[in-house]
Amino acid sequence: MALHFERSEFDARLARLLARMQEEKLDAMLLFAQESMYWLTGYDTFGFCFFQTLVVKADGSLTLMTRSADLRQAQLTSVITDIRIWVDRVNADPTLDLKELLSDLDLLGARIGIEYDTHGMTGRIARLLDQQLASFGQIVDASYLVSRLRLTKSPAEITHVERAAALADDALDAALSLVKVGADESDILEAMQGAVFAGGGDYPANAFIIGSGAEALLCRYKSGRRKLDADDQLTLEWAGVDAHYHTAMMRTVVIGTPSHRHRELYSACLETLQAIETILMPGHTFGDVFDMHAKIMDERGLSRHRLNACGYSLGARFSPSWMEHEMFHMGNPLEIQENMSLFVHMIIMDSDSGTAMTLGQTYLTTSQAPKALSRHPLEFLNR
Repeated sequence: MALHFERSEFDARLARLLARMQEEKLDAMLLFAQESMYWLTGYDTFGFCFFQTLVVKADGSLTLMTRSADLRQAQLTSVITDIRIWVDRVNADPTLDLKELLSDLDLLGARIGIEYDTHGMTGRIARLLDQQLASFGQIVDASYLVSRLRLTKSPAEITHVERAAALADDALDAALSLVKVGADESDILEAMQGAVFAGGGDYPANAFIIGSGAEALLCRYKSGRRKLDADDQLTLEWAGVDAHYHTAMMRTVVIGTPSHRHRELYSACLETLQAIETILMPGHTFGDVFDMHAKIMDERGLSRHRLNACGYSLGARFSPSWMEHEMFHMGNPLEIQENMSLFVHMIIMDSDSGTAMTLGQTYLTTSQAPKALSRHPLEFLNR
């Protein structure tokens, strides 16, 4: 079996989930998030773009309903033994098959939690599912139950997080070896992704971000490449990935002579990130982290140029995003705990002057100061 963890690790995760289900008085959970299925069982596929769900009963039994294409995928990569197939056909409604399965599992009239807030649940499927289960039992939105359990990492998970961090550093080394006047973004991107693959890593859950010139102010990947000018700026956001565990980084590299604005914005990024390091620990909340970010940026007159979030939790994620639900934004009461892998990014995009500056890395939280997972210093990058 192609498992990345010992069976005892999966048993411990199931025990944690069953305890939370008992607290929420849930007789069963319907997992639609691929991340949840992977975390709980090892099941590894991109087949969640079609209908599939993992039924977890309060007695600990696991039943996967999926398509025939994923039967062997589940058998090879997971600890699931009860796998049911719904048949592709004209006008197929797998939610009807699911209702029959739930009845077979003696869940009629049960209190059932469902993961709605996930890319594995389309709006159409949600509507069909609600129609089928409206009179079947009591339906509860449990979108974040497993997501919250995934926040704290076990020692075995931390091993993958740290390996992903090394791959992210390798990717930055590969990029910086190529960044110069006339360099092609295509070559830089190839080198970064190639470094992750060469180190035994995976595809990222979303595309690496690369942009220069005016496109250095973008926070998303876009198609199209250009070559670096004599005086230019290059923004990169990427992640090392090991067993689907992501460790992200972000940098803006200045090519040629840096402008005063580049230096000024870098100073703001560094000051803010260092201040956040003093509160990125138990006793503070995700909202506290954002408040520190907003306070320093706004005091420097950068409120129009900063974002409304400054990072998020990371873990084992699948397309289309490596971002977890839990973000550093205003008012988030979620408490920081030990052994969380948290990506903190400073992103300043000054459209008035056309200047970009970013600085970001992933931390592992401890009982005291957080541990930066990158071997690279937070220095101003100039080539």
